[in-house]
Amino acid sequence: MALFGFFNKEKKEDLDKGLEKTREGIFSRISRAVAGKSKVDDAFLDELEEILISSDVGLDTTVKIIDRLQERVARDKFLNVEELQGILRSEIVKLLSESNTPDYDSFQLPEDKKPYIILVVGVNGVGKTTTIGKLASQFHNQGKKVLLGAGDTFRAAAIDQLGIWADRVGVPIVKHSMGSDPAAVAFDTVKTAKAKDVDVVLIDTAGRLHNKVNLMNELSKIKRVVQKEYPDAPHEVLLVLDASTGQNALEQARQFTAATEVTALALTKLDGTAKGGVVLGIADQFKIPVKYIGVGEQVHQLQVFNKEAFVNALFGDK
Repeated sequence: MALFGFFNKEKKEDLDKGLEKTREGIFSRISRAVAGKSKVDDAFLDELEEILISSDVGLDTTVKIIDRLQERVARDKFLNVEELQGILRSEIVKLLSESNTPDYDSFQLPEDKKPYIILVVGVNGVGKTTTIGKLASQFHNQGKKVLLGAGDTFRAAAIDQLGIWADRVGVPIVKHSMGSDPAAVAFDTVKTAKAKDVDVVLIDTAGRLHNKVNLMNELSKIKRVVQKEYPDAPHEVLLVLDASTGQNALEQARQFTAATEVTALALTKLDGTAKGGVVLGIADQFKIPVKYIGVGEQVHQLQVFNKEAFVNALFGDK
């Protein structure tokens, strides 16, 4: 399937299955709404707006999609369901492109950054620690030397969970006792990375619902101590969001982007929700690249994000 580029059959099946609920919630409903129509009328646009908003695309992004659809229909003279879906598909891909989201083709790391230091942020319960574990597994399987830093020192469970992942993957971890200074953990982690010639560092951070000032201060302190060893680090600040929470995920993105410079997004639990439209809303509203999506519980079901494959899976292309 050339449309899916790097996607092998298993990855495509995982993506199709993972987006099944969203596909039924959005695009199957759109197909039914437009069936039998010869043109896009106000009644259809009203129904399309309701479908997109109920799938957590978000009001602003929904209005943008509908405006563009009207422009395209006026220009291209929409005739049938297939043509309408083609217009919608191309406009959504364009919207993702405008949101600074490239097409990632693998779990690759820049060759000129060693170690490549990733600071992982997000609230408790979104799958943050699990995402770190899955990324560690992907990089480790490529032969990279991986190091984990247990910077969420406010919960013993978070330290223990990351330790379980380190054992499962077979990579080392730097951890302190519960209640320790997260910045101290981050500092020891990058010191260890330098001493052991590590390729990639993944540092967990506290997942409490901070107020913005406390969150900003904590993440700023972590950045400062990391920069004592590597002035250009962290090379990536990855915000993990639970797609199944819909608009709550968008609000979390708003809080974290206000508190720190987020450079990439990971959207988890897409397989458990019909609210996968939130991927479009978050990318459009914050102009931050969607880098990873979780479409299942298995390690290989954390996928790098590819716009074309994602949108085609949403439309149910065979």
